[in-house]
Amino acid sequence: MRRIELWKSAPGFDSAVGQESPGLNLFLLDDGQPHGMVVVFPGGGYNHLAAHEREPVAEWLNAAGFSACVLNYRVAPYRHPAPFMDAARAVRTVRTHAAEWGVKADKIGVLGFSAGGHLAATLSTRFDAGDPAAADPVERASSRPDAAVLCYAVISFTRPFSHAGSGQSLVGENPAPGLKESLSAETRVTPDTPPCFLWHTADDASVPVQNCLVFAEALRDHDVPFELHVFPHGQHGLGLANDDPTVSQWKALCATWLQGLGF
Repeated sequence: MRRIELWKSAPGFDSAVGQESPGLNLFLLDDGQPHGMVVVFPGGGYNHLAAHEREPVAEWLNAAGFSACVLNYRVAPYRHPAPFMDAARAVRTVRTHAAEWGVKADKIGVLGFSAGGHLAATLSTRFDAGDPAAADPVERASSRPDAAVLCYAVISFTRPFSHAGSGQSLVGENPAPGLKESLSAETRVTPDTPPCFLWHTADDASVPVQNCLVFAEALRDHDVPFELHVFPHGQHGLGLANDDPTVSQWKALCATWLQGLGF
């Protein structure tokens, strides 16, 4: 594992806040073959980054045959768009360095848990093609993921089942008019949204399963390919779920899905 910074000087970064500057922890497979890359967005309600959804996930992805990296993105007191900027920059950075890192430039996915799942869904519905006139070569690259894995993800900030804590951490108590709506990913799905793999537990008491279901419905309505798994039981934040023989099936299902996409 090695760490790289996303910017020499991250826009809006303040060292006095006490957080790491935005960066990637790289877990590259070095077997001489090109691999797909999965960028991991840990959860934590946009106020911290959950440790069990970081490096252990990248190590599992390596064992499944994929290169991986973990994004250290900004959380509260940083507000939107700081985490989104970090996520977009992460995908652009991987795409820019794909040949150097042995990564397939057209097989760069994102995998997010809870609020990190919201970040992955947001990037999957708000990406851009890059700025061809940018002086920075990274900014010329597309930020569109080629696949998204959403694990018990926060999706909506406007529905009765939204996760209030994530919303408050991301946009504050008095957000600009329309901001919560624009960050409710189910409202922004288009036919260009990348294929998605979603899983949730039916009795998740923190982030209700309806978040997952409304996003799947939007994907269906726009003919975006997706795979959806709802397990009957399991608390929020299970991560790899190694101690739950039922929910832990998501890993093999997801790996097979990524393989089917050419990762």
